[in-house]
Amino acid sequence: MRKGVLELCILSIIAEKDAYASDILEKLKEAKLIVVEGTLYPLLTRLKNEGMLNYRWEESKSGPPRKYYTLTEIGIKVLEDLNVNWQDLVKAVNKITLKKAS
Repeated sequence: MRKGVLELCILSIIAEKDAYASDILEKLKEAKLIVVEGTLYPLLTRLKNEGMLNYRWEESKSGPPRKYYTLTEIGIKVLEDLNVNWQDLVKAVNKITLKKAS
């Protein structure tokens, strides 16, 4: 389940604006989702290989060039589907866990 949630979060972050790995890690950390580079990079590679992401290299003013990720049309569609599935899951869990006071 965590993998699917991470996919949703990563695609959502990139949908806001093109991002590089450090941006993504920082946003996840701000949301209290602690993810290490060893988890993020393979996931980004898989998403790229599945056609959900593209990337471009940009020169950096402080250090080596940075790889910025952007969503493809497939990535946008997958993100939409993941959001629908997430909302359905939240509703189902809330229905079970949120009991009305008698």
